[in-house]
Amino acid sequence: MRRVIFNQKGGVGKSSITANLAAISAVRGLDTLVVDLDPQGNSSQYLLGDAWETAASDLAEFFNDSLSIRILPRDPLRYLTPTDYEGLHVLASSPALAELQSKLEARHKIFKLRELLLKLSEQFDAIYIDTPPAFNFYTLSALIAADACLIPFDCDDFSRRALYTLLENVEETRADHNPDLRVEGIVINQFLSRANLPQRLVDELREEGLPVLDSKLSSSIKMSESHEQCMPLIHLAPRHKLTEEFVALFEELDR
Repeated sequence: MRRVIFNQKGGVGKSSITANLAAISAVRGLDTLVVDLDPQGNSSQYLLGDAWETAASDLAEFFNDSLSIRILPRDPLRYLTPTDYEGLHVLASSPALAELQSKLEARHKIFKLRELLLKLSEQFDAIYIDTPPAFNFYTLSALIAADACLIPFDCDDFSRRALYTLLENVEETRADHNPDLRVEGIVINQFLSRANLPQRLVDELREEGLPVLDSKLSSSIKMSESHEQCMPLIHLAPRHKLTEEFVALFEELDR
């Protein structure tokens, strides 16, 4: 399963959801890979800590190689960096991705990530793809490479308006490039159960027939602690409420 976590709006928890679902996947015994397409590298730093800065190879190197017709095909595993957690690897981001984007677009390399991940799917049971907060070359590459799209959503009106554009972009990608792509669900993040507005927005989205998942992720300071320590919640605080919510989300998606 190749799953992309995608939202064009920033600050909705893409990297947190990517890294924590992947960490749970690895704990459950699945060989798991995180692909970090965001030049900011939040998922890479979250899962690798200081090792991100000294990674031997990364996505920028892969895309650089794809620009050169003189480069012979390489073992795709060489681009990966292992984490401290058994069964979990990262195809790390790099700030150089931002500089490479225009070159990749000009050379029409939009299917290169799909080719790479198809090869890596022979080695990994689950692949989670983190994306930048924009609909650009990298997010389109991810949607083309994925089987399923998971959409984080924080409950405010700006996010709701952006959601419709996002769904249109996913549908257009499916029609033009990847007919097997499906929207797996909308993940309600930073949910405040005691507030009226979040629940009303969720109810209205469901009334519209949108695929809102049952599992919701609460707002918690524990997530900030998890980021600071570069340790996914399943390892930092396995019995915390938010960790249990992530486990419930993983299990809902696994059904």
